[in-house]
Amino acid sequence: MTADTDVDTAEAQSGAKRRKPVSKLKVALLSLASILTVLVLVGGGFALYLNHLLDANVKHGAMLPVGSQPAKNPGAGDAQNILLLGSDSRDQEIGAGSRSDVIQLMHIDNDRSRIDIIHFPRDMYVDIPGHGKNKINAAYSYGGAPLLVQTMQSMLNLRIDHVAQIDFQGFADLTDTLGGVRLYVPQGFDEPGFGTWTKGWHDMNGEQALGFVRERHQLAQGDLDRGRNQQAWIQAVLAKTLSAGTLLNPVTLSTAIDDVTRYTTVDESFDSSTIRSLALSLRNIRGEDLHFKTAPISGFENIGGQDVDIVDTQLLAQLGKALATDQMSTYTEGTNVPNAGD
Repeated sequence: MTADTDVDTAEAQSGAKRRKPVSKLKVALLSLASILTVLVLVGGGFALYLNHLLDANVKHGAMLPVGSQPAKNPGAGDAQNILLLGSDSRDQEIGAGSRSDVIQLMHIDNDRSRIDIIHFPRDMYVDIPGHGKNKINAAYSYGGAPLLVQTMQSMLNLRIDHVAQIDFQGFADLTDTLGGVRLYVPQGFDEPGFGTWTKGWHDMNGEQALGFVRERHQLAQGDLDRGRNQQAWIQAVLAKTLSAGTLLNPVTLSTAIDDVTRYTTVDESFDSSTIRSLALSLRNIRGEDLHFKTAPISGFENIGGQDVDIVDTQLLAQLGKALATDQMSTYTEGTNVPNAGD
């Protein structure tokens, strides 16, 4: 695996103070499910205020391919596929030569009763339209989010409806607003810049959780294990956001929404009206309706001096079909159970 291009000084378990991230455009995984769900669980004037935060804070960018998009499979109904991604960019424009550091696909089923979140390891060796075979995160470097979307649509035979990104600082701020999160560390590690953790359950603040989800160097399966840790964060944050202590506290709830939306960029078609409509349809979603997976990998090789993840093409085709036809309950490979402990 290659080293991260930008290593921040992470707060150690003892709670020592760390420096803030170098780049305001450093982006990580967006727990979009949290935002969409909590927006519809409040009423009256306060809901209008939260909608105002959504309108005022969320930024929009050209993140989908230009031109015609793949047709949606008729069997999918109104199922939605939303690409959640991040970048290691230190530039002032998203996609300016950076590589995507976080690639997870959220599938919301037609009945709005199930959400699947699939991690696509950044070192997956795939075909990138117009550029031959390379790591999947190279697509972001070559052509930003639009080419990454095109790459994933091609390999999955699937239409991606929307794209969302969030800055690392929004990640940390949200975790702190919620009073921290409790996460299970499946593999202990001790690495400057990422933290020191023993195997087991730990309470983490924002900066500690940030280091935890960025670590991959000392994990047995590198970025695959890091993706599982990212999914553990999604589960923990969503559970705490949907708790009565958050939903019934207007100050905490509004601050949580502000934390995330201030650092969020979505595609131009994902306007506030569309987000609110999707949020309303997700009002009955709960933690047990979230399902986490890792895209199928058959092994690891070194190709052209790069350590890459070899795709299991047969299982990937099955995953693509399950996504395209809204039959994710039939695809059970690569299932992860975040924060489950031993």
